[in-house]
Amino acid sequence: MFRKMRRAKQELSKEECIDILINEPRGVLAVLGDDEYPYAVPLSHVYVDGKIYFHGTIKDSHKRDAIKKHDKVSFCVMDKGTKSDSWWYTFKSVIVFGRMKTINDKQTKIEKLTYLGNKFFPSEEETKDEIDRLLDVTELYEISIEHMSGKVVKEK
Repeated sequence: MFRKMRRAKQELSKEECIDILINEPRGVLAVLGDDEYPYAVPLSHVYVDGKIYFHGTIKDSHKRDAIKKHDKVSFCVMDKGTKSDSWWYTFKSVIVFGRMKTINDKQTKIEKLTYLGNKFFPSEEETKDEIDRLLDVTELYEISIEHMSGKVVKEK
């Protein structure tokens, strides 16, 4: 169902892909938006137990509405890359295809939001404070990965 990478020599291993998903802070989520236009939105994420999680508002939003209509998504993450002495740049990227859903179970929501918060907040106490303060107005999204590929790009 999913295409094979055309430039197989540049393909990253599954372990390298997971490393990028774990360590990089942001990615771009692509959904089927209004009037079937693609909608891509940058966001912060966490990779836990083979799935990707991120948060949003429980209020109506373009992202939330799109996910309600169509659960198939794509998510792309790039590392910071390196620049050589000449003009070219090398970076690694991962593209995930999967199905997205919202998590409504309160305990699961708190658990996954804790992972997300601990990735970004300086202390676990700050994570807990934010979750306590905003849990009722926060939506938690989960991507179940159906296909993942990564590659190294050397621009030269």
